[in-house]
Order: sequence, then C-alpha cells, then structure tokens
Amino acid sequence: MKKKFTEKQIHILDIAEELIAKKGYEGTSVRDICSKANINVAMISYYFGSKEKMMSYLYQYRVLKTRENFSEFADTIKDGKPEMQMKEIIKYIVAQLFKYNYFHGFVTQELRHTDNLKDELLDFYQLFVKKLDEVIKKGVASGVFTFTPKPEDILTTIIGSTLFVIRNRNFYELYVPNKSEETYSKEAEKKVRMNLLMSVFAILGYAAD
Repeated sequence: MKKKFTEKQIHILDIAEELIAKKGYEGTSVRDICSKANINVAMISYYFGSKEKMMSYLYQYRVLKTRENFSEFADTIKDGKPEMQMKEIIKYIVAQLFKYNYFHGFVTQELRHTDNLKDELLDFYQLFVKKLDEVIKKGVASGVFTFTPKPEDILTTIIGSTLFVIRNRNFYELYVPNKSEETYSKEAEKKVRMNLLMSVFAILGYAAD
C-alpha cells in the first residue's frame, strides 16, 4: 500500500474500524477508540482533527487496502476461464460491500463535498471496470460469452443491486428465507449474489457446455 498513513495512524484506524464494525459509527465514541488503542484522546485531534474527519481518513485507508487486496485477488484468478473469473469477481464485490456496509451512509454524505473521496472512488471503480472489460473480451473471444455489454454497466448492476439490498433491509428481509437476526446478513448476501450471477451471465449470453 502507498505510504499515505503513518504507522500510528494505521493502528488507530484499524482499532476504529473494528469498533465501528461492531457498534456502528454513532455507537462508537472517541474515548472507546482511544481506550482500545491505548492512546490519549488528544491524539485523535492531532492525527485526524475530529472523529468525523477520522472517518474520512478511515474510508480512504479502507479503499487503498481493498484496492491492494483486489489487485492480489485478480492476479490469483487471471489464468482461470472467463466464466470462473466473472463469477469470482461478482462474489468478491458483493462480499466486500456487505463486509464494510457501515461505510455506505457516510460515503453518500461525504461525496457531496469531498473531492478527494470522489477521486479515490473513481480510481477504484475504474480498476474494477478494467478487469471486467478484460474478462468480458476474453469470454467473447473464446465463445463462452455471446454478448459484449459495457463493463461499467456490469459494475453498476452489481454495486447498485447490492447497495439496494443493504439499504432496504425492511423490504428485502421479507423475501429472505431461513433468516434470524444473526444470520440475515449472510442469507441476504447469498440471495443477492445468486441473483446477480444469473442476471450478469444472462446479460453476457453465457453459453454453458
């Protein structure tokens, strides 16, 4: 990962993310973070300015880490058949969106007035688009895919569908079988992933053997 954060900042951000994932942004106080990170409360102001600004740093840190992880992930599947690669990319994106779902409300609000976050996301999305384009073209060339949809439209379908499910639990949980409070997220992720696999492969005109 690019040297964008100091080791101390990374330590604080890792602790903050762990707590926010468990208790939510509102339920996590600066004192909670400082206590677990074993630092003085003033250090948050020193390194980030405020709790709100710390979230902006945390989001940028998470995007950088996920970009790094995706690059490693993409490298591990690069020699696979295009249909396998597409399946794994869909699974990867859906899993990441569910895993870090506590960012979504924050991102929607911050993107209205934070240009650096827009730039981070733009670069990130283009990384996905490039990989999807590569897989689509490989699939068409090999005869596995019949159609050549735009990779940015495929990405929009994957992210849009997943975010809708995450943000509209009161609706989607009506259609998720075998759920409980503890298993809802896992079951919802499975359901939306299977739906996206069917939708995307239909758009591609996948010709299974």
